[in-house]
Amino acid sequence: MGARILVAEDDVKQAELVRRYLEREGHSVVITHDGRAALDEARRRQPDLLVLDVMMPRVDGLDVCRILRTESDTPIIMLTARSTEDDLLLGLDLGADDYLTKPYSPRELVARVRTILRRADRHRAADSRLRIGDLVVDTARHQVFVDGREIDVTPAEFKILACLAAEPGRVFPRQKLLEQAFGFDHYALDRTVDVHVMNLRRKLEADPAAPAFLLTVYGVGYKMADQPGVRDAS
Repeated sequence: MGARILVAEDDVKQAELVRRYLEREGHSVVITHDGRAALDEARRRQPDLLVLDVMMPRVDGLDVCRILRTESDTPIIMLTARSTEDDLLLGLDLGADDYLTKPYSPRELVARVRTILRRADRHRAADSRLRIGDLVVDTARHQVFVDGREIDVTPAEFKILACLAAEPGRVFPRQKLLEQAFGFDHYALDRTVDVHVMNLRRKLEADPAAPAFLLTVYGVGYKMADQPGVRDAS
């Protein structure tokens, strides 16, 4: 089954060539031509893999990689005309999974995509279920369960919940949760996050007025409880 691949490449002809080769493999491909758009699309679409050019307008590929690595473990293959050892090591240190220098063979890129996707599939199969007490968030299947019962959540609610569940105890400011749910350039109000959290509590909590999972940190934002039995004071 094909993967969802985001190609961030400012060279239009090269991007289309990569698209053709990847689509022949059965993958679904989306193309962006600048770093800001790449960030927005990566957050909105949650691709299975990102092919990322380093030299990009607006936000360069290294910064895109650095930012995304704080938010997700989406596999990243970086493309660059730079070929010094320092450049290669910098990309890998920032979290890239692989690195190709230009000019490169599209067939080699396809082979590396195939290898990385196989590796990612094995990793997701092992680690896609986030468990916090009786709450299970399956990030690979976009499913949520409480005490074995599946809960219906919206895409935005799922993104917020998965972000919190991935790091129990960490406090996330509302703005960070906004970016996670709606993308880099979204101008929604902080109140939007409050509404989504309120809806999640109504669906997940035994007593939404005294939540066990989704805790408020007043004046800052929200966190997932380390120990679900410890309730909020709200």
